[in-house]
Amino acid sequence: MKRIRVGIIGHGRSGQDIHGVHLARDPRFRIVAVADHLAERREAAAGKYGCDTHADHRGLIGRRDLDLVVNATFSHLHAPVTREALLAGHNVLCEKPFARTVAEVDDLIGVSQSTGRLLAVFQQSRYAGYFRQVRRVIASGVLGRVVQVSIAFNGHARRWDWQTLQEFNGGSLANTGPHPLDQALELFGDGHPEVFCHMDRTEATTGDAENHVKLLLRGPGHPLVDLEISSCCAYPCFTYQIYGTRGGLKGTQAEAAWRYYDPAALAPLRLVREPLADPATGNPVFCHEDVAWQTGIWPDAPGAAVGGAGYVPGQPESSPTQAFYDMLHRSLTSGAPLEITPQQVRRQIAVIEQCRRQNPQIYQQG
Repeated sequence: MKRIRVGIIGHGRSGQDIHGVHLARDPRFRIVAVADHLAERREAAAGKYGCDTHADHRGLIGRRDLDLVVNATFSHLHAPVTREALLAGHNVLCEKPFARTVAEVDDLIGVSQSTGRLLAVFQQSRYAGYFRQVRRVIASGVLGRVVQVSIAFNGHARRWDWQTLQEFNGGSLANTGPHPLDQALELFGDGHPEVFCHMDRTEATTGDAENHVKLLLRGPGHPLVDLEISSCCAYPCFTYQIYGTRGGLKGTQAEAAWRYYDPAALAPLRLVREPLADPATGNPVFCHEDVAWQTGIWPDAPGAAVGGAGYVPGQPESSPTQAFYDMLHRSLTSGAPLEITPQQVRRQIAVIEQCRRQNPQIYQQG
């Protein structure tokens, strides 16, 4: 087994608590070096991993003993630092948000192609168990045609860190948004959606970027996708609501339930132009029929009826980070194609750019 030698740029919440924690216990990887401008973080990295440290990312990307560079520095530095690492001859995994603009994404893709280096984006929520189950249920066809997908990544909290600032490419859409927006675009399907976006900035943030986002994606032959990312929701409910022509799904990141009916089990629909009446009494009535709903739940619940179409019994779910690094290791060692490509993430950045253009009260163009 080839062991991948890794350098991590940025040993903060992502570099340490996501990538560092995982890579330190994954025998397929070895953390060789960490770069961070804070001395205490460099000391922590050396103690945790027994690795070399650098005060500047240029010292790390100047090394020749790395198979992969993980770029987990400040959001506004993702594109330029990734570019430097690619030009230095490294394979790069870039944290989200991938870039600020589509032009930056296109530039990075071009540099990756010209240098022959692998370029990946850490969109690990594509592998989240709840999202995989949503996709299974939809793919099973039991819900019929999907009319609407509603996604809410909401809560209520105040925030005062650097990710509230536009100069750092902050705001809810760039910080939290890349995960649900990636999922939303996957469920929307191929092509570029028509975008409507409303943003707000409330007193709950100290920065100049938004902390409330309402985003609609639509297009002919596609479901309407309704996405909320907000720090202003005191009563968060479901992460997902799926509306289908023959059923629906509701779910959080921990559990899901869905129900659906077999249209063949119902009487054919027949338009009646005359006022409806109870045949026994003649009294006016509303349309009504008894529907035999079939149901499914995820995951297994003790004592509950489990399964239903779209349910995969006993299927183990690795963590999203584990699944992502499984995929990345295959690409680095055997040349397997990336399952999440920069070209796919380009569409996400295009939507974010369009959202910002639609909200000049927050994002001044120019």
